[in-house]
Amino acid sequence: MDKNTVIGFVLIFLVLIGFSYLNQPSKDQIARQKQYSDSIALILAQQAAEEKAISTKLAVASENQPDSLADIRLIENFADFAIAAKGEEQFITVENDLLTLTLSNKGARVVSAQLKNFTDYRDRPLIIFDKGDSEFYTTLVTTNNRIVRTGELFFNIIENSPEKTIFRLKTSQKDAYIDFVYVIHANDYILDFNIEPHNLQSILSTVAGSMDIHWQQKIRQQEKGRSHENSRAQLYFKYLSDDVEYFKESKDDIRNIPDRMKWIGFKDQFFSSVLIAKESFGAGKLESKDLINDTVYLKNYIADTSVEFDAQSSVEMTFFFGPNDYQMLKAYDKTLFAGDKLELERLVPLGWSLFRWVNKYIVIPIFGWLTNSGMALGLAIFLLTLIVKIGLFPLTWKSFMSSAKMRVMKPQISMINEKYPGQDNAMTRQQKTMELYRQVGINPMAGCLPMLLQMPILLALYMFFPSAIELRHQSFLWANDLATYDDLIKFNFTIPFLGSHLSLFCLLMAVTNVFYSKFSMEQTSGGQEQMPGMKLMIYVMPVMMLFVLNSYPSGLNYYYFISSLITILQTLAFRWLIDEKALLAKLEANKKNPPKKKSGFMARLEEAQRKQQALLKEQQKKNARKR
Repeated sequence: MDKNTVIGFVLIFLVLIGFSYLNQPSKDQIARQKQYSDSIALILAQQAAEEKAISTKLAVASENQPDSLADIRLIENFADFAIAAKGEEQFITVENDLLTLTLSNKGARVVSAQLKNFTDYRDRPLIIFDKGDSEFYTTLVTTNNRIVRTGELFFNIIENSPEKTIFRLKTSQKDAYIDFVYVIHANDYILDFNIEPHNLQSILSTVAGSMDIHWQQKIRQQEKGRSHENSRAQLYFKYLSDDVEYFKESKDDIRNIPDRMKWIGFKDQFFSSVLIAKESFGAGKLESKDLINDTVYLKNYIADTSVEFDAQSSVEMTFFFGPNDYQMLKAYDKTLFAGDKLELERLVPLGWSLFRWVNKYIVIPIFGWLTNSGMALGLAIFLLTLIVKIGLFPLTWKSFMSSAKMRVMKPQISMINEKYPGQDNAMTRQQKTMELYRQVGINPMAGCLPMLLQMPILLALYMFFPSAIELRHQSFLWANDLATYDDLIKFNFTIPFLGSHLSLFCLLMAVTNVFYSKFSMEQTSGGQEQMPGMKLMIYVMPVMMLFVLNSYPSGLNYYYFISSLITILQTLAFRWLIDEKALLAKLEANKKNPPKKKSGFMARLEEAQRKQQALLKEQQKKNARKR
């Protein structure tokens, strides 16, 4: 080892000694460190002593009384409610003329709900949910911060009368308990649910100020068409001071609701379970899960929310288990829930604002008036279709007259087409045609506008029929149930997008539309050159409707079939009533006294033509310069 190496090691050693000396803790730091170490040691010693005491206690309990070990653990988990942690489950049946409900003393909840006046598609009793289909529990927070779920506890049955059932959750303190009270209403689908605490001030925490609620339910398949029923099954909820909202029907969804809610509804196509708060529910989380591969259930709904709660005041809620009957649900806002503006009728999907307005104020009153008379549903749909057609008659007449005017002008339009043939004369040909229309007083859009005005009613009825519970299990001709598809024609194989059946009403509707579309196109062409593929469209559209509507309710397809048939008969009647020679003479007379003022549409159309012609000429000039 050379001299330089030795000097290097010595210097390193001296640096390390100096660094250690300069960084050694002060007397204060040493004292604080000792105090911290002593505290840790004391805590560890206390924990060890507690663990030893508990082990000794459990060992003694196990030797002297085997059940005591379980009791101690129950006390650790449930605090003062440990007395209710063991028991035997008992079931109670409460019912009225419409409902049969099964209540369990475990959790003091409704475990089954059956509607007496309805059956499922297999004619079995209609059960909205049964044991194992649902969960419902509230969460209590004790003074020693134990979280207790009522679904795990056994209640005592204090009262069991035809109208009222009281479950009592006892505590270790003699006069401290909580009652779950259920009151069923006569001839109604309503079940009142109250939570009433008694002398729980020293048992329940006063910090929380609320009680968590967990509600879950699987939605059973009740109708024959699973895919269509699934598309109508949705989770609904209403904000306390706002509108009703719902989840998308075709996908899984989870939402954190930031504001207070008035009610939460678990809905399938025609039936719902709804939980309504007397005051409001707090912010919470709602979840909808599609059970695609399940053969019994359609969806699983979960609601986690809360209500304001303390140890001295009751909580009032209401369950609704029943049909989605628009008129009945709407009546609740004037009777049982007057002043609350629940809008439970929003559980019946009637379309967006305009379409809902049409259904609410036109279609539903007329259909209700017809069905209340006692007539068969098939006849009621026919009369509804006839009434709608009569109401739309002025628009239909105006549209047909516009088509008739263009039809009688067809020879003159053909002469213009022959005089200005070819693509180069397309603009001139169009201008001459519009000039002729202006002279005789024809508005090309006059036939389209009436048809557009009819669309809200057609789309409103498209939403109405699949939601009309009045059609459910009502037969007509070969259709056993107007609320679902008729499968008179069945296949032993599955056709993509069509299924393994062919609805006869849907087929009749499609065939009728082919004839109507072909006839209508011939009447309205007016000598105009048809766009390529338009002739094919008269067949494509009805076929597409056949695939789309094949699994829809037969009542809807029956309506479309009758509507198209009436339209064809109207058109034939108009052709017979209108004297086309007299109509042509009247149009020719207009040439002598053309309207001084052009319609707004004609003026805009001619202005657009002038601009288009100017652009075309400019483009031709540019092309000529390039050459």
